[in-house]
Amino acid sequence: MDAFRKLSLLLADVDGTLVTRDKVLTERALKAVHSLHDKGIRFAITSGRPPKGMAMLIAPLAIDTPVAGFNGGLFVHPDLSIIEEKLLPFDAAKQTVDLIDSHGLDSWVYAGNDWLIRDLKAPHVDREGRTVQFGPKVVRAFDDDMLLRAVKIVGVGDDLDRVRQCEADVQKALGNRATAARSQPYYLDVTHRDANKGFVLDYLSRELSIPPSEIATIGDQPNDVLMFKRSGLSIAMGNASEDVQRQANVVTDSYDHEGFAKAVERFVLHD
Repeated sequence: MDAFRKLSLLLADVDGTLVTRDKVLTERALKAVHSLHDKGIRFAITSGRPPKGMAMLIAPLAIDTPVAGFNGGLFVHPDLSIIEEKLLPFDAAKQTVDLIDSHGLDSWVYAGNDWLIRDLKAPHVDREGRTVQFGPKVVRAFDDDMLLRAVKIVGVGDDLDRVRQCEADVQKALGNRATAARSQPYYLDVTHRDANKGFVLDYLSRELSIPPSEIATIGDQPNDVLMFKRSGLSIAMGNASEDVQRQANVVTDSYDHEGFAKAVERFVLHD
């Protein structure tokens, strides 16, 4: 790998990467992104979050590229107006909820602008609300209308072995009908088959007329590996698992030790 290859875009994951464990965008990270702008390198974000849950980052980071929510299930302009949406097939959505339930995990359904849950006291609901800065709607059950509008379904639980097994079983059951990957050790994200971070990179490459070889990517989770494989430079966070780190070109520090900013400074800007 040429350490000084031309780079025209940095595509970053959000949680575990751009922000700290406490969901803070540090001053050093902010400065690093503005330094990218100063050098003519564009900046984009992608996340399992809904686009509305990334709104607080857009203005401070002066983002002018499409924002990819739900791991590419929903692309919006910086003003949050919709560009493109990819819904889960109804049969895949219904089967996903059944499989998540059978593993003893909680299910969340994202449909349109709604975050739908069945139990307000379920694990991580409060934390997620603080992170995305809007609250869920509690429903008794996920009816057909909700599942027909589903952009993303999340399996949630603190038994990480169950989450890992659920991921494997959902992948096997759905095959090429959907994408299933953990966005955090306790979150299993299920989206349209083309809603993954590899697709996000391809979309941005096409829409911004930037070849993949000039795109750098940075992330920390297994669902970031698809964009790693398509980019000219891939950077794993220090808090990523050893498996994720092995699949990146380089590794930076952790998200609680300015890993994002250090990666930009060292590997992208070469400061």
